[in-house]
This record gives sequence, structure tokens and C-alpha cells, in this order.
Amino acid sequence: MPKYIMWGSYCEDVIEKRAPYRQEHLNGLVSQKEQGILVTLGPTKDVTKVFGIYDAENEEIVKKLIESDPYWKNGIWTEYDIKEWIQAI
Repeated sequence: MPKYIMWGSYCEDVIEKRAPYRQEHLNGLVSQKEQGILVTLGPTKDVTKVFGIYDAENEEIVKKLIESDPYWKNGIWTEYDIKEWIQAI
């Protein structure tokens, strides 16, 4: 199955602004992980960027997952880019 990486950006004051949506966001990620779609996802240490790796049939599935996430819907993630990734090792 193809792997996709996602790089995105967070809004300013993300720690405060994400609070109302955090549990719903985390619940969705756990569900994706249990389904075997999400490999990993998390912020950079300075909480300005988000990085994720997905195992999905196609890019459209990853796009739908990102755009249905409460962080995207509520402006916590402000932009993202998806690329198909070849895992060499």
C-alpha cells in the first residue's frame, strides 16, 4: 500500500486555540491508527508544523482525513501538503 506524508502548519497561539478541539482530534487519530491508516502524526517541538505518515490506497483518502479533522475545520491547522513517499528502508 502506498505511503503518504503530510506537512502542515499550525495557527498562532496553537496551545490555547486547540484546547476545545483536542480530545476530538486525538480520538480521531486513535481511530485512524486502529484502522491501520495512520502510522504516526505529531507536531514539531516548537509547535509550528505538523508531520504525519499515512498508509492509504490513495492521496484522496489522506486529504479527506485531514480535512475532516477538527484541527483543520477550526483553523488550528492552517495549511498542509501531501506527498506520496517511498520508504527506502
